[in-house]
Amino acid sequence: MALLLHCASLSFSSVCLSDRFFLGPPSTSSSSSSSSFLSSKCSSVKASRFSSPLSFPRFTLQVKALESGNGTVEKDESSLVVCFGEMLIDFVPTTSGLSLAEAPAFKKAPGGAPANVAVGISRLGGASAFIGKVGEDEFGYMLADILKQNNVNNDGMRFDPGARTALAFVTLRKDGEREFMFYRNPSADMLLLEAELDLDLIKKAKIFHYGSISLITEPCKSAHIAAAKAAKDAGVILSYDPNLRLPLWPSAESARQGILSIWNTADIIKISEEEISFLTNGEDPYDDNVVRKLYHEDLKLLLVTEGPEGCRYYTKEFSGRVKGLKVEPVDTTGAGDAFVAGILSQIATDTSLLQDEGRLKDALRFANACGALTVTERGAIPALPTREIVLDALLKSVA
Repeated sequence: MALLLHCASLSFSSVCLSDRFFLGPPSTSSSSSSSSFLSSKCSSVKASRFSSPLSFPRFTLQVKALESGNGTVEKDESSLVVCFGEMLIDFVPTTSGLSLAEAPAFKKAPGGAPANVAVGISRLGGASAFIGKVGEDEFGYMLADILKQNNVNNDGMRFDPGARTALAFVTLRKDGEREFMFYRNPSADMLLLEAELDLDLIKKAKIFHYGSISLITEPCKSAHIAAAKAAKDAGVILSYDPNLRLPLWPSAESARQGILSIWNTADIIKISEEEISFLTNGEDPYDDNVVRKLYHEDLKLLLVTEGPEGCRYYTKEFSGRVKGLKVEPVDTTGAGDAFVAGILSQIATDTSLLQDEGRLKDALRFANACGALTVTERGAIPALPTREIVLDALLKSVA
């Protein structure tokens, strides 16, 4: 979609070991005609039944989804993942390798890391919800509709009449890597109040997932801390992806301190190689001893993503590496979020895999495939794959 955007008034910052694979009914993913900007991955997927299990050596994936009488998939709310934070509009150049000034046009796509994870989990057949704030504007209502169309619970979403929905322009290099320019000074996501939290929704989650952007400014910072405390007190698993966006923080040191300020409360942490270097003041992210410095005593799982190379995993009992799925990258936006959606969708269904290295590695292969497939399309939410697409890619990779 080509789009001319006037923004003179906005300020910005540059910036399992079995030999058989048992498959339940696939999830559905629907989209309305009003969301034509979504890629073909967002179009309706016809649900089908499989009368016999597929053969898939050394890979077991568990998904709880029941088909209702009308043919739709009902999500298992006992494995609910609630995602907290920002949701915004990404504007992605239609041509890679050009600066923002040189780009002839932009494709509008919904995004924001926590929202991406929520949609990703739903696409994979899991139950998810999003808590955050958008503007009481056309973009804000569009984002709420996108969540609803993707079967994400948006009851915890709030609308601010005095601030706009955040925007991010994404520069795509020829290799698909990105640079961001944000319009959010302030945007509605920064203004969520503690009093606006849906605590009942948070407390019934199996996993509560969040990033660090919501820690940058008040009042959202206080809302974030209160939400995480409510989840922790209710026995909910806390999942943390710092998702470093340095230009949004006042300084590098404030970013480092802010990210680490909530580090020891998380049960699951996902970080990138670059974030390891940043948080350890330049130490080698490939050195296991360096990574172990970031492993706190109450942590259940530390994940390090390595882009196309896959990921590393660390628990108290074991550690290792899982190779990635090779694809031709178009746009890496949302790849990490798709990975997070892939692994959380599995942990929410069965937390015992955190103690079983074989099954954990199987789940991480699935998560790696989720991330890899997302980079083959432009935009974040439009590119998030369905479970059927991920399974097909994994089957082809071992054929």
